[in-house]
Amino acid sequence: MKLRALPAMPELRLEVITGEDELDRVITWVVTTDLLDPGRYLGGGELVLSGLVWRSEPADSEVFVRALARAGVSALAAWDLATGTIPGDLVDACRRHRIPLFKVPEDVAFATVTEEVVRHLSGARAADLTAVLDRHRRLVAGMSEGAGLGAVLDLVGRDLGMRCWVLTATGRVVAGPPDAPDGAALARAFLTAPRLPHHPAGSDVSIFPVAEDTTSRVADWFVACEGDHADWPAERRALTTELAAIAALERARLDDRLSVEGRLAQELVRLVVSAAAADEIVPRLELTGLDPHARYVAVAAAGRGTLRPGELRTVLGEVMPVPRPVVGLLDDEAIALLPVAREGGPDVAAAIRRALGALAPGLAGAGIAVGVSDVVGAGELRGAVDEARYARRLASGRTDPVCVVRHDELATHVLLLATVPDDVRQMFQVRLLDPLRKYDEVHKADLIRTLETFLQNSGSWTRCAEQLHLHVNSVRYRIQRIQDLTGRDLARLEDRVDFFLALRLS
Repeated sequence: MKLRALPAMPELRLEVITGEDELDRVITWVVTTDLLDPGRYLGGGELVLSGLVWRSEPADSEVFVRALARAGVSALAAWDLATGTIPGDLVDACRRHRIPLFKVPEDVAFATVTEEVVRHLSGARAADLTAVLDRHRRLVAGMSEGAGLGAVLDLVGRDLGMRCWVLTATGRVVAGPPDAPDGAALARAFLTAPRLPHHPAGSDVSIFPVAEDTTSRVADWFVACEGDHADWPAERRALTTELAAIAALERARLDDRLSVEGRLAQELVRLVVSAAAADEIVPRLELTGLDPHARYVAVAAAGRGTLRPGELRTVLGEVMPVPRPVVGLLDDEAIALLPVAREGGPDVAAAIRRALGALAPGLAGAGIAVGVSDVVGAGELRGAVDEARYARRLASGRTDPVCVVRHDELATHVLLLATVPDDVRQMFQVRLLDPLRKYDEVHKADLIRTLETFLQNSGSWTRCAEQLHLHVNSVRYRIQRIQDLTGRDLARLEDRVDFFLALRLS
């Protein structure tokens, strides 16, 4: 089926906006997406349908259309229901990248476009697979977690007699018929399989990755289908490939950090860390579905090795003992906020440790360090996050692939520092450390590092010199310069304590 057949379909009333000279392109399939960069889910030749939810500024059109062009799609059909138009920047981007653009009338649903185009496509794919994908495209927009997938898997089981499930790497069943196989056992097989797809010994299912080429297994979903894939005909193997692609789209939709839910969580975490006022934080708690009168635990996590920040965020959200927790990213660290009962703090750490332990076989050279705070009220979230981050740093210093440290393992001074207000922190650091930082910037004298090493070695000139690979007299000169710049005496215990605390607060 060629693009020029689309305007001739009276039930669709598609209008060519740009690309009239490219209408001999062939359509291989129809894909609906609202991802900003859907390239990895496209195979080439598709008619892409989009409601432009991904567009937050004009520059986004270039990113989106460039991804379509690189994937080799045949055309884009779009309509922005919110603005009632097709933005000019999208039209310009399509012209630049030679992507034909069609306008979808406001009263024509994308599901109708999908249904009509699929109906006119040649029989290159089996009718049952067409029905599955057609049904999915109509269900995926605006569905709750797993709902669209559930309908697709129900259809596969009813029409093809093949029961399939979609699971996470922890063994949680995302979608599928009742009486699912042992999720924990399947997850272990998925994490440890030397290659995928895989038919575990003694099992009556085969497992397939959802996004093997782009996602670490510990952050991925997988599809489990009844039977040994080695015995399947080519049509059934093709069907499981399509099911995995559908699951990848659903997973990306749910995990997309640009979603409203993800942006609210990210904003809340950043507000808490920046010590925003209560009248700013409380409305954000309510917007994310959290009770401002509840008690909370903060959790901080960082990955080691090959685990990327986005994957870390996914893993942390998956192992939390509450459904869909608030999780945000601060550079390479993921922060979660969990409403709990007052006595729930220790249980949170234990639950996370168990869940991460189940993922450990799939880390393959990577690792995860986690810190868990004490239980606090909503007005004390900043201190809880600091406490969790301190605990996470302690966990990062240990060698276990998975390490969870609770707040009660922290030194007393760390717990005290977690409660220090931001203005006091800033004043303390400026007074003691800013003169040294400015001197280091001008003279490259390394005074901050010398001070930290001196204190770590309890004021031993010899050990400090050995660790810094300096002569003792050079260390003495630097310490004297530190004292001159700050007016403090490092022979006094009080001044040593002040410097130690300032360094910990920085």
